[in-house]
Amino acid sequence: MKKIFLLTFISSILIAQSEAQFTRYIVLLKNKGGSAFSFSNPIVYLSQRAIDRRIRYGIAIDSADIPVTQSYITQIDNIANVTILNVSKWLNAVTIQTTDPGAITAINSLPFVQNISAIAAKQAIPEIKHQNKFESEEVTSELPLLQSRSEGVVSDYFNYGTESYKEIHLHNGEFLHNVGLRGQGLQIALLDNGFNNYTLLKAFDSARINNQILGSWDFVAREQNVTDDGTHGMQCFSTIAANIPGQFIGKAPKSSFWLYQTEDNSDEYPIEELNWACGAERADSSGADIISSSLGYGYGFDGGVPDYPYSSLDGKTTMSARAANMAARKGIAVFIAAGNAGAQPWHYIITPADADSAVAVGAVSNTAVIGNFSSYGPSSDGQIKPDVASVGVAAVVQTSSNTVGTNNGTSFACPNMAGLATCLWQGFPEFNNMKIIRALKQSGSKYTTPDDRVGYGIPDMKLAFANLLTDFATSSASVNNCNVTLNWSTKDISAMKYEIERKAAGEINFSKIGEMNAQAGDILSNKSYTFSNTLLNVSAGNISYRIRQIIDTASASFYAVYIDTAIVSLPSACVTTGTGNTDPNKVFISIWPNPATGNMVLLVVETPDAISNMPISVFDNEGRLMLQLKESKLNGRKIIEIPIDRLAAGKYYISILNNNKPIGTAELIKQ
Repeated sequence: MKKIFLLTFISSILIAQSEAQFTRYIVLLKNKGGSAFSFSNPIVYLSQRAIDRRIRYGIAIDSADIPVTQSYITQIDNIANVTILNVSKWLNAVTIQTTDPGAITAINSLPFVQNISAIAAKQAIPEIKHQNKFESEEVTSELPLLQSRSEGVVSDYFNYGTESYKEIHLHNGEFLHNVGLRGQGLQIALLDNGFNNYTLLKAFDSARINNQILGSWDFVAREQNVTDDGTHGMQCFSTIAANIPGQFIGKAPKSSFWLYQTEDNSDEYPIEELNWACGAERADSSGADIISSSLGYGYGFDGGVPDYPYSSLDGKTTMSARAANMAARKGIAVFIAAGNAGAQPWHYIITPADADSAVAVGAVSNTAVIGNFSSYGPSSDGQIKPDVASVGVAAVVQTSSNTVGTNNGTSFACPNMAGLATCLWQGFPEFNNMKIIRALKQSGSKYTTPDDRVGYGIPDMKLAFANLLTDFATSSASVNNCNVTLNWSTKDISAMKYEIERKAAGEINFSKIGEMNAQAGDILSNKSYTFSNTLLNVSAGNISYRIRQIIDTASASFYAVYIDTAIVSLPSACVTTGTGNTDPNKVFISIWPNPATGNMVLLVVETPDAISNMPISVFDNEGRLMLQLKESKLNGRKIIEIPIDRLAAGKYYISILNNNKPIGTAELIKQ
């Protein structure tokens, strides 16, 4: 019942008002019976890249992947006066256009049809556009020509320009670019209102020249061309893809892109949600990794369509929320603008920002001030929404007049965040979409105290990187005759380095025992290392080794993280004390360490003969017996552990006997 709640809610009101004014309908189908497709041969309906994503992250191909039964579509299409608009396999639904009531009756009578509901009125004349559909809340202003910023350009891979740098630096995002993570190899699908003239604008020169734009589709006009409609999508695109050195650099400018228009600029009806679902499906089957969409629904519909009840924004009811969740289940990281109703009566986020598996992005300035227009959470079921925040106040964008300007709206916070997430995921393809999203939240400025304005806060990409690196890295250690071999696997570039620390049995703190430079390479990649450690004067017991990876060695931005700890068990002590005893016929006694600060010392006793009864006594400075042990030994050297945890600081004497005959005394200082 919940699946069709919103559709029945809308249709009951619309049809009651005037069925004649509605010419577009959604047809829900009962099943996918008689399909010619199978789970065993997905290549006929999914790209190899989409299949590879499922394999990589253990995602099973299921009935949602199977296309809508073609015979069902054909039978609907064969009804007179019916035009098929779009088909959604995830929703198992078809949108149609007709003005013939008899056609509606005929479709309803088909045995595979579950429901048919009015979903939009007749399309407006193409020339009549909702010019203020986005601009009413997002006003562009042009920036003066920006020069290269003077600080830190040499150390950054990109020459951002002043304002562009402020945006990325709010998230420490330049760190990702500097370690080689610029979006290479990942695909982003943008779902928006069109990408007006992007083929002519300078922000996209690099993406065009390098063939980073993989394809496009307009789900409204049902054509490939997406350059003749809205500028909103073009501006959102620029926040990710721009490459204008010294002025405007996008957040993932080396990514590849799918450009999908799902928004109807002529009017506002719930049919756009099904268009959105179709766009998300196309992104999935094409092989996209990330969806960035600065669209949303819930209020302000045309034709008298009422606002959605807040209760329907529970993350799983509306068509677009269900589609966003499905995209996430297929392994895609989904980013949605939270909405710009913070100062309006609606107030709350919009759908599909409420989707429980999508990332709703709120808007802040490049100085972390919350935009008053940014929509409030939570979702109606109490989810923390927005999830995170990025720059959407005076965000740098490409303008339609081929200049660089600024614009306000969560519309721009969304692709800003999606682009950074793309670079982060590029570094850790071993982890799935939800792991990357968790890393973003955990690095947020309000992770421990989330709220309904920015959720978990402004993600710190260097912290997110460090947390993922810690989760990825592994280490192991082995010991052979007092020689320890430490191995670890991690990710790095040549500018990074390592410090190795050790804590032996009885020691309280780790001590640095070595350093190692990273291997060659300027783009983050998987690396393996080996470090050897010869144990000298180390007690038997567990020895812990931990690896400190310095991921940013610059003094101004220094950052290090402990990536893993390995433990070995030493069966017997490794002590060099006593090697200076050149006369095997003499008795040699030594204590290590001395002075002692821990809970145990090692007593080395070396004699030419075996001793079957070797009492050991510890006396304080006043001659009082503090501890007594019964030991024996073979000829040669023996190492004995003496517990000193109950001894107060001071001077002690350790006496060793052969039966009742003294063979030596050693002085111990405990600090």
